[in-house]
Amino acid sequence: MHGPTIGCVIDIPDALIATQSKYNGAAGRAFVAALPGLADRFLGEWGLRRDGASMYGVCALVLPVVRASDGRRAALKLQAQDEETAGEPVALRVWGEAGAGAVGLLDHDPGTSTMLLERLDERRPLSEVADERAAVEVLAGLLARLTSVPAPDGLRRLGDVAERMLDGVARAVAGLADEEERRLLRDCAAAVREVAGEPGDRLLHWDLHYDNILAGRADEGRAHEWIALDPKPLAGDPGFDLMPALANRFDASAVRWRFDLMTEVLGLDRERARAWTLGRALQNGLWGVAEGEHRLPPDQVEIARQLRGRGE
Repeated sequence: MHGPTIGCVIDIPDALIATQSKYNGAAGRAFVAALPGLADRFLGEWGLRRDGASMYGVCALVLPVVRASDGRRAALKLQAQDEETAGEPVALRVWGEAGAGAVGLLDHDPGTSTMLLERLDERRPLSEVADERAAVEVLAGLLARLTSVPAPDGLRRLGDVAERMLDGVARAVAGLADEEERRLLRDCAAAVREVAGEPGDRLLHWDLHYDNILAGRADEGRAHEWIALDPKPLAGDPGFDLMPALANRFDASAVRWRFDLMTEVLGLDRERARAWTLGRALQNGLWGVAEGEHRLPPDQVEIARQLRGRGE
């Protein structure tokens, strides 16, 4: 569903307005209000014309465009500035130089975090692949390529993230209503403490789920490739990147074989990967409690229960 067209330039989806207001408050509303001006500015500065309906996620508005200078189809990504979006163009450049399977970065404005990206085929997300094992194999292979690249300086670091998480455990445990879930959260924290001293130095995507992988386009010469987009990059251990593939398209009966397949394809130490995946369950639980929840997300509970028992 879409809101009114503002300034005769872009149609801002109601869902984007709602999520920006919910998660970012006044800053999110200011970002939405600035979108028409941002679109006007970069359509003009970068010589672009609109080429289709707006697309959006939780954090960004994406306009399909054509570049006047060479007729190349592209995607104009307008997003709010924060720690995550500041690292996105850095990661895309590094992955692009390494040929690691990420969407191509064509232009970037550091002052607004606006990016011009390679156009992918939005009609063909990996989530539409019916064969679940085939989809996990694609994701694992792509994740192996992405995390083979060393993280550049200046990105968020998993060691700092882990330290903040552990500092918040006692407060979060006190906010949970269920004793078993309180114990589970403490167990996740204990697993993180075991590996926190070696947080890793790989370039992580942090949000590689099946809808963040699209097919390439024939006019880009990538029709037979699956390509990652929308990273929230940080430097760390690849084991911290497995959770999205377990929780997205969630199936309790698939948790263990998905985890085993991914650790095998990535060549990870399974105990370290297990600990860092429990760290993601911890992170998601902490976020929920901070937003006023008194129960952990059911999928995170099930994943943590199954992985907690792998070493027993």
